[in-house]
Amino acid sequence: MKRFALVGVSVAAGFTGAAMLFATAQGANDPSAYRQLNLFEDAFERVRVNYVRPVDDNQLVSAAIQGMVSSLDPHSSYMDAKAFADMQIQTSGQFAGLGIEVTMEDGLVKVISPIDDTPAAKAGIKTGDFIAAVDGTPIQGMALDDAIAKMRGTEGTKVTITVLRTGTKKPFDVTLTRAIVQVDNVKFHRDGDVGYIRLPSFNEQTDAGLEHAVRELKHQIGPGLKGYVLDLRNNPGGLLDQAVEVSDDFLNAGEIVSTRGRHPDDSSRYDAKPGDVTDGKPVIVLVNGGTASAAEIVAGALQDDKRATVVGMTSFGKGSVQTIIPLGQNGGALRLTTARYYTPSGHSIQALGITPDVAVAQGDEDTTPKIERPSEADLPGHLNGESGPKKQPAQIIHAAPGKKYDDFQLSYALDLLRGKTTVSSIAKPTDTN
Repeated sequence: MKRFALVGVSVAAGFTGAAMLFATAQGANDPSAYRQLNLFEDAFERVRVNYVRPVDDNQLVSAAIQGMVSSLDPHSSYMDAKAFADMQIQTSGQFAGLGIEVTMEDGLVKVISPIDDTPAAKAGIKTGDFIAAVDGTPIQGMALDDAIAKMRGTEGTKVTITVLRTGTKKPFDVTLTRAIVQVDNVKFHRDGDVGYIRLPSFNEQTDAGLEHAVRELKHQIGPGLKGYVLDLRNNPGGLLDQAVEVSDDFLNAGEIVSTRGRHPDDSSRYDAKPGDVTDGKPVIVLVNGGTASAAEIVAGALQDDKRATVVGMTSFGKGSVQTIIPLGQNGGALRLTTARYYTPSGHSIQALGITPDVAVAQGDEDTTPKIERPSEADLPGHLNGESGPKKQPAQIIHAAPGKKYDDFQLSYALDLLRGKTTVSSIAKPTDTN
C-alpha cells in the first residue's frame, strides 16, 4: 500500500503541520494490556457514577485518549471528528483563521511563528508570544485543539486574544479579524539576474507553485539567469510528498529522504527521478531556527546531494513523522508519531537540525532570548536525537557593525550566488555556552 505522510512542527490556529498516512491499528494479544484496560474501565465507571455533576461519556473517553497520546511526545495527539475534518480542509492550502503556527507550553498556547500576510502577522504577533485567553476565556489547561478551535471561525468575524510577551509587564489584548489564510502562496520575484522563491509551508499546492515560479522567473530573467535562492526560513513543514516533489524538482537522481519506524512496513525510501526544472542552475537554500520538518527534508536532501549551498542558522530539528490513523465510527483520528526521517547521508535531524554550509546570522539571534526561539530539543517530551550532540558551525557570519540591511541573510546569499564579496560582514566564533 502506498503511504503518504505529512510532517510539520506544530499545529496552528487554522493550520496544522501534521502528518497524514492512513494505516490500520494492530493490537497485540498481551494479557497485561487487557488488565490495564480493566483498570481504565473501573476508573471510567467510578467517574461516571461519583463525580459531582453528570459528565458526558464521549467527553470522558476523548479526554482519556488525548491524555494518553499527548503524553508520548509533543507532536502526537487525538483529534475528534471536527478537528479531523478541519485538518483535512486545512492541508488543502486554504482556511479561515488567524494565521499562526502554535504549540502548547506550560498550559498556554505559544506562538512558533505567524504566517506571512495573515491577520496575526499584520497585527504584530511575534514568535515566542503566549496566548492566555481567547475572547476573555482563559485557555490554560485547555487541550491545544480546543484552544485552536476557539481562535478559528467565520471569515470576517472578530476575535480578541490576550497576549503575554517577554519584556512586557502586563498582558495585552489584540483584536483580529479572521480571514481566509492562504498557506500555499509560493512567493517569487526577480532580483536582477537571480530568481528568489519563498516557500512558506508544504501543502497540496506547493510543488505546483514552485514549478510555476521557476517558469515565470526563467521567462522574466532570460538566458542571463545566474541561479535561485530558495527561502525556507520560518517554514514549519507540511506534507512529506510535497517535500519530496520539491526536492525532486532540483535533482536528477539519488535519494531524497528515508523514513524508519518501529516496524519494517513503517520504513520507506524516496528517490529522485530524472529532470531538473532549474536546468542545473546554482541554488542557495536559506534556513533558520524556524525551518522545520518537511522544510528540513528539502534542505537536507539538496545539501547532502551537493545540489545546493545551505545558508543561514541551524534549523529547528523536527525529524519525526506523524501518521493519521482514523478511529472506528466516531470520525476521530490519532495523530501518532510512527517514524523518524533521515537525510540521504543517513543523518537523523531529530532534535539536532540541519547545520548550514555557511552560517549567517540575521542579527536578531544575539538579542532574542533563547526561550523565544525554541528548537525541537527544547520541547518537553521530545524524541531524542540519534547522532550525538547538536553540531554547531565553527563560526557565524554577522553584518559588520554600523551596516544596516533589510535582510542580511538574503543579501549574503545573493552576493554568494553571484560570486561577489561585496557584503560587509564579520565572522565570529560560535558561542558554545
